[in-house]
Amino acid sequence: MWKFKRQNAFPKLRHALFAVLFSVTLLFPTMPTRAATDVALAAQAKAAILMDANTGTILFAKNEHQRLPIASVTKVMTMLLAFEAIDRGQVHFTDQIRTSEYAASMGGSQIFLKPGEQMTLRDLLKGIAISSANDAAVAVAEHLAGSEANFVRLMNSRAQALHLKNTHFANTNGLPIADHYSSAYDLAVISRELMKHEQVPQFTGVYSDHLRKHTDRPFWLVNTNKLVRFYQGMDGIKTGYTSEAKYCLAASAKRNHFRVIAVVLGEPTAPVRNAEVTEMMNYAFSHYDIKSVYAKGQVVTLAPVLRGQTQAVGVTPIRPVGILVSKMDHSITGKVTIDLLPLIAPIKKGQVAGYAKIVTNDKVVAAIPLITLSSIEKVSFFEMLGRSLHSLFVLGTKRL
Repeated sequence: MWKFKRQNAFPKLRHALFAVLFSVTLLFPTMPTRAATDVALAAQAKAAILMDANTGTILFAKNEHQRLPIASVTKVMTMLLAFEAIDRGQVHFTDQIRTSEYAASMGGSQIFLKPGEQMTLRDLLKGIAISSANDAAVAVAEHLAGSEANFVRLMNSRAQALHLKNTHFANTNGLPIADHYSSAYDLAVISRELMKHEQVPQFTGVYSDHLRKHTDRPFWLVNTNKLVRFYQGMDGIKTGYTSEAKYCLAASAKRNHFRVIAVVLGEPTAPVRNAEVTEMMNYAFSHYDIKSVYAKGQVVTLAPVLRGQTQAVGVTPIRPVGILVSKMDHSITGKVTIDLLPLIAPIKKGQVAGYAKIVTNDKVVAAIPLITLSSIEKVSFFEMLGRSLHSLFVLGTKRL
């Protein structure tokens, strides 16, 4: 069964080092483990990977670290930075973004933005996620970073933070350009990060929508990923095609609590790409599942609180926590451990109080933040003094 470990010592230096180590774990995640399999999939792809999104376990891989052109699959990183900026409150879905002449000049897939045209960030993200709009990608990049060049620097910095060794971006949309590449593995990691944002499937999982619906320039969006319509649970993420990259796809499908990421690069045709991704997904869902350990909102444990009016607070994960299970032999990959950070009042509801760590082969493959379920005010000096005197009295009585 599950193994739980709880850290409750409170020396200041130890706590400081503990917090730093957890920050490093989240910024630089441990390399995912690989499930033992000799299955043959993605026969016509140049490179491919199949990954459990929850733990990062690799279920299948082929040339997964080979550097290849990725076309519009680039936009997975563009969307990741946009949703992270939204989460930080840096930008909002309702922001009105004015299109620059440069953004409007993008060729290829587009929503035909005109210079000076204003559109909300929400609608531009629809254009990126559904229609793979190159002009929308540049407009969003300029809004977030001031220029596409600045945004590209952010893309490469984020890739480094994820410890990706075979990725370099030169633009935001994947139009052909020198020194722009990634790998199937790196794209799976980026896709896994993107799909942690609960609102993303509302964009990437939509088959059709409209922009400028009540204007004289309505534009019908149709998802370039046809599997969103035809494959059960498919909710993204991004297709790509250029004559150099051939047909590419970073795909996500979820059934119950089990989300799978599949990436194929260099497929010869769109039908072959879709067929091979379908085969990969079918393999994952028929051979594996996720066993739930904690649900979002479930009280995991009570975390001790120093100097608080209440001396403990319930904590819950920000998303469901589960571990990979083989349907073939019912074996379980990994365990869950709970590590709490030192909490000193005042405590705010939603404050990070620790992490639920998924550990496989002694490696942390995922660290899900645990947040507090309520606020706790700081205790007064006199009440703190009373507690101390009470403790001394109780201790003295026990000794007698």
